Amino acid sequence: MKKHVLFLIVAAMLVLTACQAEPAPAQPEAAPQELTHIRLPMGYIPNVQYTPFYVAVELGFYEKAGIELEFDYSFETDGVALVGADDLQFSVVSGEQVLMARNQGLPVVYVMAWYRDYPVGVVAMTGQGITQPGDLAGKRVGLPGPFGANYIGLRALLDATGLQESDITLDSIGFNQVEALVAGQEDAVVVYTTNEPIQLQSQGYDVDVIAVADYAHLVSNGLLTNETTIANHPELVRGMVEATLSGIRYTIAHPEDAYEIAKKYVDGLEEADIHVQLDILRASIALYQHDPVGYSDLQAWQNMQDVLINMQLINAPLDLEAAFTNDFIEN
Repeated sequence: MKKHVLFLIVAAMLVLTACQAEPAPAQPEAAPQELTHIRLPMGYIPNVQYTPFYVAVELGFYEKAGIELEFDYSFETDGVALVGADDLQFSVVSGEQVLMARNQGLPVVYVMAWYRDYPVGVVAMTGQGITQPGDLAGKRVGLPGPFGANYIGLRALLDATGLQESDITLDSIGFNQVEALVAGQEDAVVVYTTNEPIQLQSQGYDVDVIAVADYAHLVSNGLLTNETTIANHPELVRGMVEATLSGIRYTIAHPEDAYEIAKKYVDGLEEADIHVQLDILRASIALYQHDPVGYSDLQAWQNMQDVLINMQLINAPLDLEAAFTNDFIEN
């Protein structure tokens, strides 16, 4: 009996030894995810106002969505044309650019709202008597050029009070609005209300701001793609939207941390007055489309279309439901 038990123990040990001598086959390492390179026209120079995009890159939101993002600081109108021709998949644009492009037959589609309120306005030194759109009559007004959201915002303000462009002297001055106003080169300048007015006030100047949002609820900045990309690569669109929304949410919740991230992407931000730049970021956040994040409002599109028709910038009503979609916004 004892010999039989001993035999069983030895046999069991031999089996265990044999099992240990044959290591499990090595599992192949997972192949690294292949990223889709996206060049994203921003419409402006590197700026703290683009913090949500910088956050989404730095915290890996785009990479998680399979996207490698490259920032392209070209003009807004260039981005619209490239997306409309399907040379690029995405661009950051303002709402009026979408309708003007579709009026020209370009199959572009707005897939995510970034801002709720149109962030453009006119700023003048206090004491100049320029506090409402009608006060611009006979004045010299500077703006980057006759293109983009600055120009459309100015036209919207003029239209709100019955003025024509010919009632003012319009100067194309590039993105030098602060310097031009301080030097007395212009009576007023067209700006983003979240940027230049704060810079001027930080320098000790008292200014009056005429905000477009006080006169019209219009479609503002957001993310543009085209019908081809939506049809052939819907998951790419969804990933781009979701990653950008994650950057927006993080910036809303953690503006100071987000600002630190932006320093890596904006030259001079490290040396800039942090209080001024944080005020610019907070003012921008206040204009974001918060609830729900990314949602595009049909009424704002209808209002924008009415303004553009009145300005004769589009010649007839468009199919607005083809111009934008909320399908890629998370529930």
